[in-house]
Amino acid sequence: MAFSSLEAPPVLSTPETHIFEDPTPTTFNPSEAALSPEEVYTRYEIKRTVQEIRQGKWRRIALQFPDDMLQDAPKVFEALSSGLKVARETEPSEPSDASDKVDQLAEEVQEVDISATRASAEASQESDEEKLFILADTSYGACCVDEVAAEHVNADVVVHYGRSCLSPTARLPVIYVFTRRELSIEHVLQAFKGTFPEKAQKVILMADVTYAHHITSIYELLNKDGYTSLYATSIIHDPSSPLPNRTIPKEVVDDHTLLQEYKLFHISDPPQSLLMTLSSRVSDVFIYPTNTPTSSPQALQASTSLALRRRYAIITKLSTVPIFGILINTLSVKNYIHIVDHVKERIAAAGKKSYTFVVGKVNAAKVANFSEIGGWVIIGCWESSLIESKDFWKPIITPYELELALKDDEERIWTGEWRGDFQGVLDEAQSQRATQQANGVSKEKGLQTGTEETAAHGEDPDSEPESAPPEFDLRTGRYVSHTRPMQYMQYASPSDGAIGNGSGGTSAPKSVNDARGPGASLVKRFAGDLATVGGQVSPGAEFLRSNRTWKGLGSDFEIAYDEEGSNDIQGAPVEEGRSGIARGYTVGDDAPKR
Repeated sequence: MAFSSLEAPPVLSTPETHIFEDPTPTTFNPSEAALSPEEVYTRYEIKRTVQEIRQGKWRRIALQFPDDMLQDAPKVFEALSSGLKVARETEPSEPSDASDKVDQLAEEVQEVDISATRASAEASQESDEEKLFILADTSYGACCVDEVAAEHVNADVVVHYGRSCLSPTARLPVIYVFTRRELSIEHVLQAFKGTFPEKAQKVILMADVTYAHHITSIYELLNKDGYTSLYATSIIHDPSSPLPNRTIPKEVVDDHTLLQEYKLFHISDPPQSLLMTLSSRVSDVFIYPTNTPTSSPQALQASTSLALRRRYAIITKLSTVPIFGILINTLSVKNYIHIVDHVKERIAAAGKKSYTFVVGKVNAAKVANFSEIGGWVIIGCWESSLIESKDFWKPIITPYELELALKDDEERIWTGEWRGDFQGVLDEAQSQRATQQANGVSKEKGLQTGTEETAAHGEDPDSEPESAPPEFDLRTGRYVSHTRPMQYMQYASPSDGAIGNGSGGTSAPKSVNDARGPGASLVKRFAGDLATVGGQVSPGAEFLRSNRTWKGLGSDFEIAYDEEGSNDIQGAPVEEGRSGIARGYTVGDDAPKR
């Protein structure tokens, strides 16, 4: 039998359409030639880095490079090693150095071996030398500090190169090196004057972190040309600022709405999350692109109205989703645990169910494995939290968008504002709790479930869910039957004469419980009963029971559900497996197989 030769290798890996797309804009220019040692010393700020390392007395240093800068990593490594060596030799030694210790030891112990003493002194000197490690493949986005990889080498500090989201880290100190990029100041001035001919116009000057060092000189030159209402931003480490990671004018500090009086001139293309944030807070945004130089430079006006409408449509769609997935996309950003707890609390308060996932770099193939999830909430840095790829099976939203999705239709008001950082969400929730406590309102009142609300109005808390008002998907107009599965599937305490079976139906009188025990109470069930796991309602288990056609290994075994709704899983009996070697194994007590 003849076999036809393959013209191409078989596809065994994930298709390219599912590869994670790093939201961090690349700053690599293919036209740039290899950097000379002097250019490496200047662009990567070797002198400042050496000074901060020596001042911090760090011994194990992790150097984190984005993919487009890995070609310069060996040169930077050598430059830092040489700089640290020179600094060690030129800096004055400490009073209690190795030689003093050797002299004191020789005076106290006369019979010590001189060779052993010298070896210990050399070992002490080697321990004072700094060790550098290059981090290449980052765990998440290149804009974030990779504390996970740095802890693998037991690093004391991370030197982060390239553009950064400047999200506060949770554990390790960071030295940021933005790698200063060259810029044609003449072209920038020409584009600015063509965009803003009126010299009294209020304009904010802002640039990407790799070009931010040019802002001061551009501001001074424009002032000389007669512009009187300009504001030059400076870099700060605060993603929740009205201008993320940038200072704001003094008159805006007390009233952020005054930013609407300003137009913004941004050098270099910003990430989509930053662009949407800026567009919702200033009057207009004009972008000067740096990757396409032209003989007639000009700034382009940015428009995010279509993107904002698309995000609002997603929020409206997810307002009736019963199950949310919390997608942790960072282990380094400060307070990420607090926002996870806050998101869980808000989802539970809305009567919905949440499941938490940590998958590393996010792609469509990973999250598509969980088809029971109706929508995802991503917990990550503020730049990489905006994911709009059409390859994903279900939409992914930010914690700020979740707050809008969980509101009722009457309360949800779309003002056009958008934010990507979650620290602002935490701050707003904390201020609301403080206000409630000041007004004498308990902290739990704002988070009470629908069952508690009906009880407060004198209605039967054990009434069936048909008594609740119907909910419809505003996009499709269809009725959604289980939009809040955890709201009417509440467990009543045994002292109230009822037990939790996941049905939320009425129970037998207390006397029945006393006679037969809590586990045998008569319970009324309805058609929409949900499965339980460990005594708790589990919409995921219900989806597995009713919707999934393949339930994993062992799915051919019978899964029996009793009439009382305990949903006990009865698998196959335990049997002794094969033993022995491949050429002669046995099965239980049978004879060896050949």
